[in-house]
Amino acid sequence: MSTDLFDYIAWRGDLSFQDSSFNEVDSLILCCLSYIRFPGIVPDVSEPGTVTVAEASEAFFSLKEDQRQTRTEEDEELLGRMGRSRRFGSLKLSRYADHLNPEQEKQFSAITVSFEDGSTYFAYRGTDSTLVGWKEDFNMAFMPVIPAQQEAAEYLIQGAGQTEGPLLCGGHSKGGNLAVFAAANCSEAIQPRIQAVYNNDGPGFDREVLKSKGYIGVSDRIHTFLPQSSVVGMLLDHEEDYTVIHSTQNGLLQHDPYSWEVMGPGFIQVKAVSASSEIIDRTLKNWISSMNSSEREEFFNNLYQIFASTDAETLKDLPVCWLKNFRKVSKSLLTISPETRRMLHRTFFRLLDAGKEALLDEL
Repeated sequence: MSTDLFDYIAWRGDLSFQDSSFNEVDSLILCCLSYIRFPGIVPDVSEPGTVTVAEASEAFFSLKEDQRQTRTEEDEELLGRMGRSRRFGSLKLSRYADHLNPEQEKQFSAITVSFEDGSTYFAYRGTDSTLVGWKEDFNMAFMPVIPAQQEAAEYLIQGAGQTEGPLLCGGHSKGGNLAVFAAANCSEAIQPRIQAVYNNDGPGFDREVLKSKGYIGVSDRIHTFLPQSSVVGMLLDHEEDYTVIHSTQNGLLQHDPYSWEVMGPGFIQVKAVSASSEIIDRTLKNWISSMNSSEREEFFNNLYQIFASTDAETLKDLPVCWLKNFRKVSKSLLTISPETRRMLHRTFFRLLDAGKEALLDEL
């Protein structure tokens, strides 16, 4: 029988953090909490005060169903269970941030969690379903620093200045990348206070970031977790060691944190990522290295332009909006220059070639 985050709360939710210390599963639960939208419930970064998880849960569920903003039904269920548990119910939430800026191609959100012992956890939200959020992920392929990473560092620096206790931070997906970037780019006075950084299947970094003084200074406290067939978490480069955990899903669906298996205070581990994960990893790395920075930028900008022409705001909207605005999409494709169309074709063929090369290496 598989065991997940809900089972963890059922079995260990009656234990306080004094009874059983904070662990990697607790961290993932807080990362999932960051996906819930709390406007008007949790004080934002410009407001004083805190609310407990139990109070936030009660306020959230007092809203009409169509007013509750969550990524998945599981996130909503998790909040309810956290609020009713002894372990999580009394944790204090504050400094809620949720910024979406299409002009800057930035999607950023985070929430601060305070513990009774004076320690503070900064939870960064991963990529949501907005096209802007995914475009920002694409930008990692050619930009040394994306806007969300800059805001993540500022969020940590400001939050650290409001408390004197130990610090922890983490995130799932892009949120894990933001947590690592923030820890690597805070001040030398703050960095020693950081006890741990949790990267849950988040992408890595450009080699220049991995060689930076800030990253090296915190690298021994980075805990990276990848499911056995990870795709997102294998993107770009990781210098730190990572722990491979077992997921009950297949392929890309293993990115879902609710599919990660739990045993006691930790995840069920496996020895290594799967062969398919390694092939996809080599394919994408070979593909990206086959293009210079300008080519990568042009490719992703044009791809986003095509998607944006559908008037879709989220990935969920894309199929319907594509059909609804087919003429507009066709017009957008026609406005792309012949050279750009040739570049898009060349890039897709490079991806196919990179895949063939990775498969041949495996044989």
